[in-house]
Amino acid sequence: MSVTICISHREDVDGISSASLIKSAFDTVSVMLVDYSSLITKLEKIVSVSSIGPPNGLSNAKYKAVDRLFVCDLGLSKKNERKFIEIVEKIVSNGCKVIYIDHHDLSKETVHALKTIGVVLVHSVDECTTVQIYNKYKRRLDSNAVFLAAAAALTDYMETKPIASSLVARFDRHFLMLEATALSYMISANQNDDVFLDKIVNALSERKYPHQIEGGFSIVQKYAEKVSEAVKSIERSIVRKDNLAYAQNTIELSSSTVVNFVLGTSERPVAMVYKLKDEIKSYLISIRGSKSCRIHLGRLVNDITSELGGSGGGHDKACGAVVPQEKLGEFITILDASIR
Repeated sequence: MSVTICISHREDVDGISSASLIKSAFDTVSVMLVDYSSLITKLEKIVSVSSIGPPNGLSNAKYKAVDRLFVCDLGLSKKNERKFIEIVEKIVSNGCKVIYIDHHDLSKETVHALKTIGVVLVHSVDECTTVQIYNKYKRRLDSNAVFLAAAAALTDYMETKPIASSLVARFDRHFLMLEATALSYMISANQNDDVFLDKIVNALSERKYPHQIEGGFSIVQKYAEKVSEAVKSIERSIVRKDNLAYAQNTIELSSSTVVNFVLGTSERPVAMVYKLKDEIKSYLISIRGSKSCRIHLGRLVNDITSELGGSGGGHDKACGAVVPQEKLGEFITILDASIR
């Protein structure tokens, strides 16, 4: 029995929907959901799995070594791209086909290196990852896959892109916004619950809509209540610099959820929310830019964090970062001075 592994981003609709579409399109898919900080660790475990045995939960006498690996919606940074290429090259050398599908900014050098070692690269900054998966494998997918692609584009703020706009137009906008937002809240509310995240992936791959996920909408209601309370507390703690507004996230909400409220109330072109992750002695940071922000935030943050011993990157108006605890003040100062 051949086995496919899909490693995908665990923190948003695009990553979860990407995993769901891969699971729908291919047989015997084992899904691993990761964040940016755990990507390399998971890949290192797959090096041996690709040649000698099955992933956890897959034991079968007829088992054949993993022969295909998808890596979805997991952008690279200057800190991890060299290690990523090194590990993936080992996986490819074990006879495993690697398909990397993503929409975050990649340097020409990284693109060339990935292609040189034999990685199948599906990459465009013009469409979110789920849309690219749908577009490439739509002959393997049913009509419900369009919803996941449209929802991912909407929640990743990429619904006006060429392919995405045509997919979004197939749905009643209110229905799509309701379902996509509910899915986003379910995912954010369960970042510490791997079982429920897997439940979401499985349900979506079985053609269910978010409102059909058992217990999902009650989670959404509770999370919405937390968000409304968070807005009140965050507003009082926002610090405004020349070009940047920022606040610490001390509540049980993802920074990516909170940062949009900071952006909306601060009257600054860029907003940032940070949260301490004790086990790595670093801050997890979410950054958003308004329409008035003229610089590519993903590239800028990638450059700054690589100089400070952290990592980061993403889209032009939305990105994330991991910054060492003692470097936060320096990061804020450089970021504010670099925004124009």
